[in-house]
Amino acid sequence: MSPPHGRLAPWGRAPLPAPPPFTLRRVLATVGPGVIALGIAIGSGEWLLGPSIVVRYGPALLWITSVAVLLQVFLNLEMARYTLYTGEPIVVGFMRTRPGPAFWGWTYSALCFLHIGWPGWALASATATAALVLGRLPEQGDARLVMLLGYATFAACLLIVTLGRKIERSLERAMWVMMVGVFVFLIAVDVTTVSTANWARLGRGLTDVGSLPAGVDWPLLGAFAAYSGLGGMSNVFVTHWLRDKGFGMAATVGYIPGALGARVGLPASGNVFDVNAESLGAWRGWWKFLNVDQWGIFGLGSIVGMSLTCALTLQYVPMGSVVGDWAVAGMQAANIAEALGPVFWYLTLLCGLWVLFSTQLGNMEGVPRLITDMLWSSSAAVRRWRGGDVRAVYFGVLAAFTLWACIALGLARPLVLIIIGANAAGVILVVTSVHTLVVNRKVLPPELRPSVWREAALVCCALFYASFAVGTLLSLVS
Repeated sequence: MSPPHGRLAPWGRAPLPAPPPFTLRRVLATVGPGVIALGIAIGSGEWLLGPSIVVRYGPALLWITSVAVLLQVFLNLEMARYTLYTGEPIVVGFMRTRPGPAFWGWTYSALCFLHIGWPGWALASATATAALVLGRLPEQGDARLVMLLGYATFAACLLIVTLGRKIERSLERAMWVMMVGVFVFLIAVDVTTVSTANWARLGRGLTDVGSLPAGVDWPLLGAFAAYSGLGGMSNVFVTHWLRDKGFGMAATVGYIPGALGARVGLPASGNVFDVNAESLGAWRGWWKFLNVDQWGIFGLGSIVGMSLTCALTLQYVPMGSVVGDWAVAGMQAANIAEALGPVFWYLTLLCGLWVLFSTQLGNMEGVPRLITDMLWSSSAAVRRWRGGDVRAVYFGVLAAFTLWACIALGLARPLVLIIIGANAAGVILVVTSVHTLVVNRKVLPPELRPSVWREAALVCCALFYASFAVGTLLSLVS
């Protein structure tokens, strides 16, 4: 009996491809979405929001990161469950539920805009670049330079996304390079200079669950919770990259090629497989790779990334320092340079530039991917446009988003833009947690559905982020 497919085109049927042999070489070649996710995560929460929280409240609130990353990994895996079975990103699964694709298409487009339509990371990255050029943190008189560098940041993102045969692969390679450089620098500095006392404080903060100081800044705390890990639509993007990487049934579907790649026939819907002993064995094999990608790279990497940046903050930025825009990262760079030598001013800012650039790159690529997949799966007219070449849709949406982002650069300061997007991301995590639970119950055969405790993890994820959304709302109206 076929599973319900809603108002979109029905799934095809195909055998589940066998996973590669589970060897170190094949694991490194097969994982990738977790690397992209980590690149977004370490810039969003770890580099600015985490240190901002530590400067204001000490490390006592870092347990929020531990809980947030744990719950986000469960959410990513349960969204990926749908992708492994159908070859479709989870947002297409959302569109297969009532009240239908038009409602959910507009809803998730609006949520995506609220989350990522404010290019705070490009502006923050440009601020770091300006500091490298000027040899000091930029001031009000340097606003024109920062804006020009913000435009250059978008141009660099476009170059990486465009110049390649397969967009996901180009993005993955860029993230590997940036993440290796960032982690090598942070580990080298932290291991050799951070005191044992500060490491102990950090450890207590990560594990002392439930501690909340009085009079907490709820918008900042909600942003920190959402961006500990990925947050919002960025979690949804993981399933799009899994599709293009070829996980599970995605290997039978296709991907969005880059401008230099050959044209690829991307169907309107995915394929599902018959559940039997052979396919269940292959299913378990794919989950091994998925667990490494999400637990071993994204989950562990997010916790380590937050720990390394906050350890740096504890060691080099005095508690109670004034926090705003680039202030925390600037104080890190200045104080490290004073203690270790002027070269560390440039090394620390370069690290921050890469971190924030990686976040903007991942989010900038994810938005047109999300919109393209929603349009492609729901509209025959869109699929006929330009002879059925999905690249025309993808790069058209990318151009429109880039144009808006360039306009939005001048609307507010970086930290304001980031906090707006992060609080929207928290609400999105509530919605997607519940929606993923519904989709998997509706679509997946009983043998492939998540266990009760995994479903409970999705409920906990929704409740966790709902509590921060309510706290933020109450603080704004009180």
